[in-house]
Amino acid sequence: MAGAASVLEDDSLLSRLDQRLAKLEWGMAFVSGLGAFALMVLAVRSVGGRELFEAPLRGYVDWIEMAMPLIAIFGISYVQRQGGHIRMDIVIGQLSGRSLWLLELVTTFFALVLMVFLVVGAWAHFDRSFDFAAQNWSRDSTIDIGLPIWPAKLVVPVAFGVVCLRMILQMVGFGRAFWLGLERPVAVPLVLSAAEQAQAEAEHMTGHDA
Repeated sequence: MAGAASVLEDDSLLSRLDQRLAKLEWGMAFVSGLGAFALMVLAVRSVGGRELFEAPLRGYVDWIEMAMPLIAIFGISYVQRQGGHIRMDIVIGQLSGRSLWLLELVTTFFALVLMVFLVVGAWAHFDRSFDFAAQNWSRDSTIDIGLPIWPAKLVVPVAFGVVCLRMILQMVGFGRAFWLGLERPVAVPLVLSAAEQAQAEAEHMTGHDA
């Protein structure tokens, strides 16, 4: 499991691109959170309607089906920037300097190759569902209330496409760090030690109290 990480910033072109993409990623993560909140509201409505009026929300399962890709996948690039995905920290933690950046570069490259294949497959899956000539532009729909499924299917290639952009930036960052022998490069997640993590949390809490 990945530990806490930080991403350094400066005035370089790479860092500016990282910060611009980070704004998009934050927005996508925010939308993902709104999806989770909306699903909670629907759950309250469905349970409350069943208990109080014997009329649960019609199509509740359909709405869950539509919301799941948004909740589970739309914020994936934000987590990638933060270094929050599963990593072999027991191995990474033993490396430093150029050996660390080379390993990060290689693993990010293979992850990028995998994500490109997933983007192609997910887009094909969406394309089979979407049709301008069909009702609601959809060739398929949910079982209960007939919601078009293509919006949920479109979430996946869009989210994975943004992840690909993030990984390309990170590869540039890792490659730059390897080539120049940098200790703390920008635009890549730097794993924090326990002391650094505790200090960051203390500073965050101090700012919150203030």
